[in-house]
Amino acid sequence: MVSDDLKNAPIYNDHEASDCPSVRDRDNLQLQRLGKNPVLKRTFGILSILGFSCTIIGTWEGILDTFIIALTNGGSAGAIYAFIFAWVGTISCFLLLSELSSMAPTSGGQYHWCAMLSPRSTMKFTSYITGWLAVIGWQAAFASTAYLSGTQIQGAAILAHKYYKPEAWHGTLIMWASLLLALAVNLVGGRFLPRVENLILVVHILGFFGILIPLTTLSDHKTKEEVFTEFLNGGNFASQGLSWFVGMTGCVFAFSGGDAAVHMAEEVSNASRVIPRAIMLSVAINGSLGFGMLIAMLFCLGNIDDALNTPTGYPYIEIFYQATNSIPGALAMVSINLIMAVCIVVGMLTATSRQFWSFARDRGVPGWRLWSRVSSKHLPAYSVYLTMTVAWLLGLINIGSAVALNDITSMAVSGLYASYLIVAVLLLYRRCRGNITEYGESEVTLINVPGAPLVWGPFRMPGLLGILVNIYACIYMVIIIFFSFWPPLMNPSLENVNFSVVGTVGVVIFAIAYYVLRARNVYQGPIMEVAL
Repeated sequence: MVSDDLKNAPIYNDHEASDCPSVRDRDNLQLQRLGKNPVLKRTFGILSILGFSCTIIGTWEGILDTFIIALTNGGSAGAIYAFIFAWVGTISCFLLLSELSSMAPTSGGQYHWCAMLSPRSTMKFTSYITGWLAVIGWQAAFASTAYLSGTQIQGAAILAHKYYKPEAWHGTLIMWASLLLALAVNLVGGRFLPRVENLILVVHILGFFGILIPLTTLSDHKTKEEVFTEFLNGGNFASQGLSWFVGMTGCVFAFSGGDAAVHMAEEVSNASRVIPRAIMLSVAINGSLGFGMLIAMLFCLGNIDDALNTPTGYPYIEIFYQATNSIPGALAMVSINLIMAVCIVVGMLTATSRQFWSFARDRGVPGWRLWSRVSSKHLPAYSVYLTMTVAWLLGLINIGSAVALNDITSMAVSGLYASYLIVAVLLLYRRCRGNITEYGESEVTLINVPGAPLVWGPFRMPGLLGILVNIYACIYMVIIIFFSFWPPLMNPSLENVNFSVVGTVGVVIFAIAYYVLRARNVYQGPIMEVAL
């Protein structure tokens, strides 16, 4: 039975989390009950993991980058309602992630949950594919985030220097520079990264006001009728509703990365309680800040044609310039978002490498012996290097086609949400059958692993409420995955076709081929490293 000490474990701050032996013992025992040996250091507490989760999701920053998608297909009113729909849907998804991370707080996340929830007959292959979908989503998300940071810096240079002649390879070089910075921060180890995340959380919140206040004070404002009632079908789709669904993907991307904290679970003190709180607080904080930034941008939107055709490549930079009528003023506002963009790259490298390391630890990828190694600093250094290399190589695509690299963003959405959907369906199945016992009722040592009893964690939605939220989340994720593959225009040209479905399906085909040739003999689901 789960001990009373574990059930009633309090939430510790960052300093106490790493220094209290009793907390470390509880965390190690809980991880061992999930079949894993503790090999990473638990340096994150509630504040640092909240900062980590908040900045990776980065909704107000994401809205600056992608709100023009919702504006083009949906218009001003459509963008507002799309954001609300995405926010409510994200809350439902994050509630499920919180329940599952409370049950099994491991770096594996989705594929571990899939293994513990699946019937024995399908467990191995289903969890394997789920792991690969998460790999696709996180590797693509990291590469696209680094690309956005590099090209936004290039966009600021275009605004600042009228004689600057931008080239695609300039953006790639700047992207690589941000990757090197992220690598340096991630390899320091110890308590450095958690302390950095605490600082980034402060910048994340204060930076919001640093942009919002001058934007709303200096710019001319549209009327409330223009903001809340005007719809637009800029993609020339068959109906306004279809256009709205296509444009909604911009708001969805602004909420991506909700499982980032999950993949840090083995480095977080009291993870079964802290991770769910960090996830739900992050969606509340980011949703509020993102909605505020969206409303401000829509009220302060000047000449939309100038914004869409800006040479910077980012409409929000032109909007800042129109609002301030000053290049230094606009650059000061843009710099806040650029700082956050680079900080997000740092956190994305951390989360992506942990997810890949955990899947390699369970022998789900080629070369798993190398990628699963942990350095003397208790860091999965080889997985960090591989993740860095993948993003580095994907950056070369920008030299040939920026549109092709934009499709990587769609791959991030489809990959992540497909992995969420699989575990959400399985959780709904187990929930309706009543196969999960109440927290603390299990008398066996191993829980929430294949073949062991399923036990709720400290965080859960009870009864009918849990079933309804679970159903809504599944419906929402099906909609998101379906429209993530759509192009932004009806009857698109070759330059506007969304090839993300080719990339996603291509990687899945590779994963299946590797499974047939090799993985089916070495991958058995989450490996039981301990036997209590």
